Amino acid sequence: MDAGIAVAGVRRSFGAVAAVKQVTFTAAPGRVTGLVGPNGSGKTTLMLMLASLLRPDEGEMRIGGVDPVADPAGVRSILGWMPDSLGAWPSLTSREVLVATAQLYDLSREAARARADELLALVDLSALADSPARVLSRGQKQRLALARALVHDPGVLLLDEPASGLDPQARISLRILLRRLAAEGRTILLSSHVLSELEEVVDDAVYMVEGRTVGDDRVAAASARMRVWRVRLATDASRAVEAGRLDVAAALGRTADDIGVDRRDLLVPFTDDAGAVAGLRALVAAGTPVVEFAPAVGDLEHAFLDLGADAPGHHSASRAADDDGSHR
Repeated sequence: MDAGIAVAGVRRSFGAVAAVKQVTFTAAPGRVTGLVGPNGSGKTTLMLMLASLLRPDEGEMRIGGVDPVADPAGVRSILGWMPDSLGAWPSLTSREVLVATAQLYDLSREAARARADELLALVDLSALADSPARVLSRGQKQRLALARALVHDPGVLLLDEPASGLDPQARISLRILLRRLAAEGRTILLSSHVLSELEEVVDDAVYMVEGRTVGDDRVAAASARMRVWRVRLATDASRAVEAGRLDVAAALGRTADDIGVDRRDLLVPFTDDAGAVAGLRALVAAGTPVVEFAPAVGDLEHAFLDLGADAPGHHSASRAADDDGSHR
């Protein structure tokens, strides 16, 4: 098990509650791996075990080849852990948080201050270097938590909801930074309940359903199933949208009942990408004024929702994804 992160047959229960039932996956160096699953699927418990903060009941884990159970100190020396909330030292300033963390990793005070200033600039918090952590906004605390995870220049990063509370520009900056860190050869495991955030940055995905990781063959089958495409026509009037629905149905040889409506957009199901290509060609050939044609959800959300279709609680999970509007 020499991947950046390697997990085999891991289980963890809390009394009668099995939080993690069977997890096996690898995350490769130089790549960003997304951990995908609904609330209660065991993602945070898994992260805590990888961070050497919980001991698994069964199974094996390696972080950069090091066993976090047998050698937690060794793992922590190469691992950057960013929990969902900052959760420490609210009376310290942003700089002091980073200096104190760096000194815990045996940096001298002078080196720690230099590293703190470097990281504050990296996460765009230099202007708040002397502000107490308790006055930072949620998004600012997230950026400080990321800086803290990077303080000892780790080769592996575990990031739990790193974009939570970030504004759109900060999310773009985070995405660019994570891609840069991966390009430097780091292994990054990223968890987020907002699937659009994951889709923008990840190379690979690990799906968890009810405490278990899902096999590649099942993921591939879910990804290949019928999906809905969003079609927008050159019109803003609701009556024109309804007329466009009839035009689209006619161009595709379908009934109007096959075409859904979501505000200004039409929702058209296709069995696969080839069907979508043929559908777009038919619309253009019919002179339909198409200005947007794209999957209604991204690959991660499409696979995720399909994987949960047979699981208890699927209805609520799917509805939550629809209500959020930012899932993918």
